[in-house]
Amino acid sequence: MRRNTTLPDPADDGADPASRAAPFVADVARRYPELVVCTAAIADVVTRLTACFAAGGTLLLCGNGGSAADADHIAAELVKGFERRRPLSEEVAGRLEAAHPLLGARLRAGLAGGLPAISLAAHGAFLTAQINDADPLLVFAQGVVAYGRAGDVLMCLSTSGDSPNVVAAAATARALDITVVAITGASGGALRDVSDVVVAVPASGAAAVQELHLPVYHTICRAVEAAFWEA
Repeated sequence: MRRNTTLPDPADDGADPASRAAPFVADVARRYPELVVCTAAIADVVTRLTACFAAGGTLLLCGNGGSAADADHIAAELVKGFERRRPLSEEVAGRLEAAHPLLGARLRAGLAGGLPAISLAAHGAFLTAQINDADPLLVFAQGVVAYGRAGDVLMCLSTSGDSPNVVAAAATARALDITVVAITGASGGALRDVSDVVVAVPASGAAAVQELHLPVYHTICRAVEAAFWEA
């Protein structure tokens, strides 16, 4: 049973998610020609993430430093509206309006559909407790154990692909039947061996890789949002 009752069914136009994602993928390839080599992987991520959300699953994200900021950024684009209006169903809107005599109308008017995404790098109290009290290497893996369920997706962001705490999280996710998506630099690093899909942007050096990660994950967010809500 779907856990997220505010999420509509994916668009049913006879096209698969990869086909619906094609215009978004083509657009990013036009604007960033160096990303042409990543288009098949990007489309694969869109397909898997759309299926995850449609089944009531959750996206977990992890990364260090600038990649931690990117994890937060991706979660923000998915939890609230990104480029499209996300109207709630009349049933849910009506229940919200009836929920409180003073705030009900505001709830109905102001809330929108959301795609459940959690940045494992965002919980300062937990992160510092894990680092201080337990094995620091397993900080993201512990988050996967706590939040992850079979059928969810873990998105790992690492410019090198070799961040040990991110690789540990990916290995943990695979053990729990959670799909692992890696967004890395050109080599893919150690994440290649523990990921289901690798988007390896053709760059090296943290800054150059992160500059290409942003259009990649914006494209993913655009395409997944479009799978559930009309323009």
